Amino acid sequence: MLSLHLFIHLAATANFVAQFPLVDSFPFYNNEERATGSLASFLTFEGPIALQGLLNNIGSGGALAPGVEAGLVIASPSKANPDYFYSWTRDSALTFKALVDAFIAGNFGLQPEIQNYIYAQAQLQAVSNPSGNLSNGAGLGEPKFEVDGTAFTGAWGRPQRDGPALRATTFIAYSRWLIANGSTSTVTSVIWPIISNDLKYVAQYWNQTTFDLWEETDGSSFFTTAIQHRTLVEGNTLAEQIGQTCPGCVSQAPQVLCFLQSYWNGHYVLANINENNGRSSKDVNTILGSIHTFDPAAGCDDTTFQPCSQRALANHKVTTDSFRTVFAINSGIAEGSAVAVGRYPEDVYQGGNPWYLATLAAAEQLYDALYQWNKIGSLSVTAINQAFFKDFMPSVTVGTYASSSSTYTTLTTAIKTYADGYMGIIETYTPSNGSLAEQFSRKNGTPLSAVQLTWSFASFLTAAARRSGQMPASWGEPTASAVPSACSATSAQGSYAAPTATAPLSPCTTVSSVAVTFNVAEITTFGETILLAGSISQLGSWNTANAIPLSATDYQSAYPRWYVTVSLPAGTTLQYKFVKEESSGGTTYEDGANREFTVPTGCAATVQVHDVWQ
Repeated sequence: MLSLHLFIHLAATANFVAQFPLVDSFPFYNNEERATGSLASFLTFEGPIALQGLLNNIGSGGALAPGVEAGLVIASPSKANPDYFYSWTRDSALTFKALVDAFIAGNFGLQPEIQNYIYAQAQLQAVSNPSGNLSNGAGLGEPKFEVDGTAFTGAWGRPQRDGPALRATTFIAYSRWLIANGSTSTVTSVIWPIISNDLKYVAQYWNQTTFDLWEETDGSSFFTTAIQHRTLVEGNTLAEQIGQTCPGCVSQAPQVLCFLQSYWNGHYVLANINENNGRSSKDVNTILGSIHTFDPAAGCDDTTFQPCSQRALANHKVTTDSFRTVFAINSGIAEGSAVAVGRYPEDVYQGGNPWYLATLAAAEQLYDALYQWNKIGSLSVTAINQAFFKDFMPSVTVGTYASSSSTYTTLTTAIKTYADGYMGIIETYTPSNGSLAEQFSRKNGTPLSAVQLTWSFASFLTAAARRSGQMPASWGEPTASAVPSACSATSAQGSYAAPTATAPLSPCTTVSSVAVTFNVAEITTFGETILLAGSISQLGSWNTANAIPLSATDYQSAYPRWYVTVSLPAGTTLQYKFVKEESSGGTTYEDGANREFTVPTGCAATVQVHDVWQ
């Protein structure tokens, strides 16, 4: 679990320091370390800072969220130029999806925050606002609220129809964990009524115009349509799992998917349609849509624009290349090498600079694609995505290349380096204390605009998780990717009810043992095996003859994962290390100090531990 130290932003500029003084410090990542250290060391340094930076912006205990209602997320503590001291439904859902994924991966200390979020959102659903109220669901499309949970009544781009879909997806992920850990009744009585409102909203309003991801364009948005399809699919699956129904999910999901195809223009994905904003519609909105509908169980499916699909790869190239000549800091960087990425090339907001979250999204799509190719065991070069692959192998021809081929190895190795290049840009333009603002200067990389942007921190956490091989659960894409032969402009009228979630979740049944899955990334050669040895009898009491062998069934060249699941007594504190066993029988412990882990207590029946061989 990541330690939760107090983190307050110390910006590079004096006005930032005056606004947000440092009250407790992290070790700084200085220029010498930046010059000599590896990307892995930066990611290790930045991980806990990003998590705490995110938590600092959540009420009521967040260090930078004074006066904010429990469970509400501020976009940033910045209150002027720009004023982001509000709670956006979209940003909050994306933030908590990252936290739910971290919780499921084993950071169980995050559960109180997740519970507070559930109850805060239950209250917000019933708040009448300029978009409407709950009687016909229209109020669910309101984009942002005051930090005390009351309506924001100023002029704004409304409605924004991605918020309900993203909130439902976040709640669904947490609900699945609760069900797997014996708390189905909590899902049914407390969480499902909130999810149900959001699903009904999506089914009823998906075919009406919306302000886009950036709150600037009123029309149809790729990001919104993509995540609406996802949430209807997984919402129906959850409904069936708990004995509920979602008829609107069943009837509307195929039509949303059918409409989603309208965004493909044959060369790249159009960010917005049914509007006339004068832009090229090259926009990182489309990359964000791909990563937030990524399904690790899916193939390279064009219909859902999966990260490894020919459409998504062609779009990645077109979108990222559009910034090569726009930003001075990208000057001279050749195609096929990472660049700083903004929202869209015509952007002028706050100077129209690169965004941390946009650059991180470019990396995350590539990590997702690498995972999918390795899982499938091949990659396909087509006329549509050939230009993408030619950046890494100019001689590559159209065809399918098995993972055993040299072409596959050459391409995936280069693309992994390319993805790491985007993370390296984040390293280069992250201040020495690890703070992530909204933007960084197109001229020299200085952090700009809103400080301590919550979405920036969340984007770092998800990109780093994908790089390490930690993938989210499947949302059901393999059974929901068939496009109807004809699209229909349909809608499913919903009936809405105010959720009654007003008290903490009921405690679950405390478990006496926990299934702990130990994962370690280590490249091995044929005949080598990784073992797990530790200080307790279940791990062989440091006797390598009794050490536990790990499985390599999920081993991939990009993600050399070895793993084993061991049932351990709850509350046990232990030390452990990984051991490499040669085909001859000889054994070698990894370097470094003994690792330490405490098996969680409470209701968590399973936990994941992710390590890298040292």
